[in-house]
Amino acid sequence: MSKMQADANLAERAQLFKALGHPARLLILNLVRAKPRHGEELAAILNLNPATISHHLNKLAHVGLIKPQKDQYYQVYSLANGLLNKTLDEMVRLPQPGLTGAVAEDAYREKVLRTFIKQGRLTHLPAQLKKRQVVLEELVTEFEPDRLYEEREVNQILLEFHEDVATLRREMIMNKLMTREKGIYRRVS
Repeated sequence: MSKMQADANLAERAQLFKALGHPARLLILNLVRAKPRHGEELAAILNLNPATISHHLNKLAHVGLIKPQKDQYYQVYSLANGLLNKTLDEMVRLPQPGLTGAVAEDAYREKVLRTFIKQGRLTHLPAQLKKRQVVLEELVTEFEPDRLYEEREVNQILLEFHEDVATLRREMIMNKLMTREKGIYRRVS
């Protein structure tokens, strides 16, 4: 999808939400969902001026929520197929060509690691839990999954990153990245 197409698609989505943003239009959609109706019938039910109803019907038809069909002297409106069956997530999610869902998360992770790990050493443990989790997940990669480590071995590995090995060990256990049983540590896979 080109940038121009994506921008047009974005504008169409915004128009759809704009059309849904009026209480009378929401009532009209619910009435038309129950059964096809003409403008005068909707005006009578909602106790609104026929010109006002016509304005709302045109807005809804323009974005493809309802479709008009000529029936003798009247335009009868019914629900258009498909658009209301989409989830809100499908409607607001913007296509990101060439990007995977992990890109934004990886960028955050990389930023946190650049901030707290300088020249291979942990400057300090982040106070914010989300950032601390990122740092701890990085440090735990130094341990082989399912291998048993004595506390001395754990300390030697963690000492390469920071002097406060007791805090790092405790945090890894509290965050369920490692387990400890009788002085033996194991990385959780």
